[in-house]
Amino acid sequence: MPDHPRTLNTGPSQSLLWLFGAILTIQGFGSAVTEAGWNTSFGVAGLLRAAHVPEWGALLVGCAGTALLATAARRHHARSRAGRRS
Repeated sequence: MPDHPRTLNTGPSQSLLWLFGAILTIQGFGSAVTEAGWNTSFGVAGLLRAAHVPEWGALLVGCAGTALLATAARRHHARSRAGRRS
């Protein structure tokens, strides 16, 4: 059986990027929308309010999640291109 390079999304670090990116995106943006629309804090927004972080802090968490998802997608794309070249 020939040795193959890691295939798409099989590495633990790649899976963690997808997971944490999704969690931070949903928690950050979801908390910000809920707080703005219904004037209530939960999840990340609730924790940030308790730590006296400004309201836009939840949006930063959502942006961090989006950046992790973009990094995961870029790595996925790079690996798929490398796999086609071999």
